[in-house]
Amino acid sequence: MPRTEFTPSITSRPVYPGLVSQGATPAIMLADAEGAEALIDLAAADAAVMDLAHLIYIPAGAAHGARLRALGAQMYHEAPSFAAALERYRKALGDAHMGTRLYLAGTEGLIGQAAAEALAAGLPEGAIQTEHRGSIARRMQCVHCKGITENVTTDPFTCGHCGLTLFVRDHFSRRLGAFQGVCVDAETPGILPETQEIKP
Repeated sequence: MPRTEFTPSITSRPVYPGLVSQGATPAIMLADAEGAEALIDLAAADAAVMDLAHLIYIPAGAAHGARLRALGAQMYHEAPSFAAALERYRKALGDAHMGTRLYLAGTEGLIGQAAAEALAAGLPEGAIQTEHRGSIARRMQCVHCKGITENVTTDPFTCGHCGLTLFVRDHFSRRLGAFQGVCVDAETPGILPETQEIKP
């Protein structure tokens, strides 16, 4: 699956420039689903990038685990979800030394949450590389009730916490690793725009 190209938008909307090897430097790698292909491509360009890598993979229904394992990362771990991988990921961030690189690949939900954790742990933004592959579903926060809804694919969508119909905005909170959704019919209750699939 090729890298996703998103239409330019507001400045808070994340940009995913792609992964570029920094050679055999200490690295934390985290990917979900089709994000594995980005790490496979990275290793194909420079196998040394795996020499000091701690690789965590969340399959999410994809079957790339064996190929990732074969890349020869110093440490390899699979987890069923980001929540299940979180303690291991936090430990890797906490143990990281100056010069450690972070490679994040896969869905926006994973990249957003993982980058927020890394920044909170003190990793500099310049040490984080990202590449989007796979689903364009978004992780959304309702600005009214503060509830988070995962895997939003339509605009508008109904908040699963408070029931409001929300507009899918491109505004992104780095702290939360989530896009922001606002009530679409606040001024005209019951008058809703036609539901559409979110596009890149």
